[in-house]
Amino acid sequence: MKMNQAWKKQGINIRPGTVITGKWHRKRYVIKRRLGQGAVGTVYLCEQNGRYAALKISENAASMTVEVNVLKSLQKVQGNRLGPSLLDVDDWEASTNAKYAFYVMEYLDGESLQSFIKHQGQEWAGVFMLQLLDDLEHLHKAGWVFGDFKPENLIVVSSPIKVRWIDVGGTTQIGRAIKEYTEFYDRGYWGLGSRRAEPSYDLFALAMIFLTVYYPNRFEKGANPKATLFKKLHDVKQLRIYRHCLKKALVGHYQSSAEMRNELLEAINSANNRRDTRTKSVAASNRMVFKEGSGIILLALFYYLSSLLLP
Repeated sequence: MKMNQAWKKQGINIRPGTVITGKWHRKRYVIKRRLGQGAVGTVYLCEQNGRYAALKISENAASMTVEVNVLKSLQKVQGNRLGPSLLDVDDWEASTNAKYAFYVMEYLDGESLQSFIKHQGQEWAGVFMLQLLDDLEHLHKAGWVFGDFKPENLIVVSSPIKVRWIDVGGTTQIGRAIKEYTEFYDRGYWGLGSRRAEPSYDLFALAMIFLTVYYPNRFEKGANPKATLFKKLHDVKQLRIYRHCLKKALVGHYQSSAEMRNELLEAINSANNRRDTRTKSVAASNRMVFKEGSGIILLALFYYLSSLLLP
């Protein structure tokens, strides 16, 4: 992970069973285990009054304040739960000389994007692309860019099935320099654009996220990064339906998430229509197989459309 010079990796080791008591609100959180570590702080699974939550803690109070403000801003986006819900903000005085800032957010338990698509079917890739594009459109309209957009910051939850964001630490106001990024998902690293916070920056990362579903070990950019990405995309037959849209996202041809979403939806609908046409021409004994395949896509799209109606 890369970041501006002012941002340094913060790591705080807290043993399971440790009780963190907020200095101001006096709420008690029992640490269960570490969930991850980022550029600003460390995230732990904690328990408070019998309920699980995620607690992020850091020595860098200023950076934590920025993240808290981002979460508060996302919660103001009407009708959309973009990031995890913010539950508490406080300080912890571990000792006389050890003081930390922390905030507590909703704990989202689920499955990685790659694992879900692998086990539940390739049709979900298109559904999740559509959902994420909707989410990004709301984020961008609110004046923010996700920035450090990568699979590690996403999780698939159930009831309904939906991709949720679990870390918004890299979120940057539109027009500013991206404050935190991971090279593989950064268009600047691939020589395909600047690190200016704008919608097309996130759309490049979106395309890379779905490439890594099929290339979990990633790959080198080579002498011609653009050619490398196009070749890798072309070699994934599961992404054939979305290939044209993903190529345009990689080279920055979309001005908004909504524009990409509309073209992607048209590509999915066209693929379904072609499948229906082929279905009519096959023998009756094979017809059911095609119907089942189309049914999976329709079921997946139903989940996607249903998720738009829920907070």
